[in-house]
Order: sequence, then C-alpha cells, then structure tokens
Amino acid sequence: MKLTSKQYLLPYILITSLFFLWGFARAILDVLNQHFREAMSISITQSAMIQVTTYLAYFLTAIPAGLFISRYGYRYGVVCGLLLYATGALLFIPGAAIGTLPAFLACLFIIGIGLTFLETSANPYATELGPQDTATSRLNLSQSFNGMGCALAPFVLGEYLFSGGDISTPYMLMGFVVIAVAIIFARVKLPEITQEESTTHTPTSGKLGKAVLFGFLALLAYEVAEISINSYFVIFLTSEGVATNVEASRLLSLALFIFMGGRFLGAWVMKFVHPTKVLFGCAVGSVACMCGVLFGGEISLYALVLNFACEAIMFPTIFSLSLTGLDAQQKKRASSYMMMTPVGGCAFLLMGIIADNTSLVLPFFVPLAGFLIVLAFATYKMRKRN
Repeated sequence: MKLTSKQYLLPYILITSLFFLWGFARAILDVLNQHFREAMSISITQSAMIQVTTYLAYFLTAIPAGLFISRYGYRYGVVCGLLLYATGALLFIPGAAIGTLPAFLACLFIIGIGLTFLETSANPYATELGPQDTATSRLNLSQSFNGMGCALAPFVLGEYLFSGGDISTPYMLMGFVVIAVAIIFARVKLPEITQEESTTHTPTSGKLGKAVLFGFLALLAYEVAEISINSYFVIFLTSEGVATNVEASRLLSLALFIFMGGRFLGAWVMKFVHPTKVLFGCAVGSVACMCGVLFGGEISLYALVLNFACEAIMFPTIFSLSLTGLDAQQKKRASSYMMMTPVGGCAFLLMGIIADNTSLVLPFFVPLAGFLIVLAFATYKMRKRN
C-alpha cells in the first residue's frame, strides 16, 4: 500500500522538511551542554538548565498551540512556529553580546515555543496525509529526516564551537533559513483535513480513551530516556576520558546517523510487520542496551551507540499508535497533549545531580526506567491487538 496519494504528495514533502529543522535545533542542545560548561565554568547540573528551559516551553505551550491549530489550522500553526523559531535564533546575536547563561536560556525558551507549534502541527498532519494503514510508517519516514537533522547538528556545531567559533553565527544563519521556509509555507496552500476527509471515522467524543493516556505516559518516558541520553553523551565520554570534545561530538553525530538509519529501516519494515511488534522488539533492545551501559567500561560505549538504533522508531510509532481510531479534531487535541511530553528532557537535570554526586554511570538508571515503560506500552498494544 502506498504511503500517500498524489493529492497529498507535495504537502507531505513540505511538512517532512520541518522535521529536519526541529531535529537540528534540538540536537544542538547536546553540544551546547559541554560548550557552556567549559565557556562558563558551570557544573553538569547547571548546564542541564539548557534542556530544562527548552523543554519546559513544550510543557507550557503545547495546549495553547493545540488550541491555536484547532482554530486556525495546520498551515498557520506551522508559520507561527517557524517565526517564533527564527525570532529565538536571531536573538542569540544580542544574547552573545550580553554573554550570560540567562540571556541564552531566554533565546532557547522562545525557540522551544516555536518548536512546540511545529511539532504539534506536523506530527498529526503527517499521519493524515494518506491511508490510515500506513500512518505509522509514513510518520516514521518523516521522522527519519528529523534524525538527519539530529545527526548533522553535533558534527557541524561540534567542529565549529570546539574550534573556537562563536555561538551567535550558527543561530543567525538558522534564523535566516527558517524565515525563508516560513515565507514558503505562508505562500503555499496546504489542504486542511476535515472530519469528512479524515482517514479515521470514529465519531467525535469528548473522551480520548485509556490508550491515549497510556500513549502519553509512554511518550513522556521515551522523551526522558532519549533526551537524557543525547544530552549526557558528550559529557559522559569526555569525563570518562574516552574522547575529546571534538571526538565525542563526532561520535554523537555517528550515533545519530545510526538513529536516522534506524528510522528509515523501521519505516520500511512496518510495511510488512505490524508496528506494535516492531516497537516491542526495539523496546527490549533498548532495555538490554541500558543494562549493558550500567556495566561500565568499554562495553558501555558499544551498548550506548547500539541503543540509538533500537530507540529510533519509538517516538513516531508511539505517537501514531496512540492516535489510532481518533477523528480529525480529536487528533489535534490529543497531539497537543502529546507535545507536552518533551518536558521529559528536564529529567536530564536529575542525571546531572546524580552524576555530580555519585558516579558517571549511575545516571543511566533514568533512561532505563523510561525504556521499561515503553516496553510496558508495547506489550499492552500487542495484547489489545490480539
């Protein structure tokens, strides 16, 4: 079965381009942690405020973003998100002149608001642009380009920042690129999916159901695990003496390319294997990898990198499975709740506290707990399907 139809091909391509943009923006944070630690002589706990500030924006603005999109539609949600993203990026120019952590955090908070609007718009829209049977595979394919953005950011920014580059230049360039993309979306008409056109036909109801609630918890747990691992990666390798700053950022980029490949592979596999089974197998793999990391030593590095392949399909698969059976309006509302889950990135603060007060390996119990919850959700969906 085709991923999408000719009618929706151009909108699907345009929407998929957004996944790259926010993947790039989020992955930069994983390099900024180490950069600010060295430039400002702050602790791991203090550097965790980069994640806390950005992902707190998701929690605070996801529901308002959902209400905005429900009223004005996906296209206006995208344009609004892009303009906020560009504003936060360009504010890095005066932020760099001020040179304090709070100034940078204010810029990242605005970017976080913009990303919330983008993700709340694009994720459910991608599931609607084609047959319902291929919604999960379609979202995984779009998310693969998110993985591409994630993979490129640590390599490009790591090489630049750890070679003495200033922080304002890359954000200024990002701001101009995002403004250009916003102009394109403002001029191109995207079809709005109405109740009649929606690929689902469940009658509208005020209740979203237990599956959506469990999906929300599983997605939150995944975000806790994924963001914590990415944010801690460079710090962990450099503090353990495994790699220098530049080498660690390159390794993170390599791991994220593996992550991207996992999403492309997952989108293809789900044409033949039901998404619940793929999610279950990947969740088992991630739990095993986190147990391997806890052993420490050389095995921890291999297990850590392998986990990127295992976790690759989790976000789009959990997201899509949670929205299965909802009508168009319910999807917009449920999506706004789902986009509160990146607040799980604040759990990196807990990893920082553990790392500063115990050992560098013990913080990995945090993502282990997250992947166990994802495994429970996958088990639930498999049993419900059978």
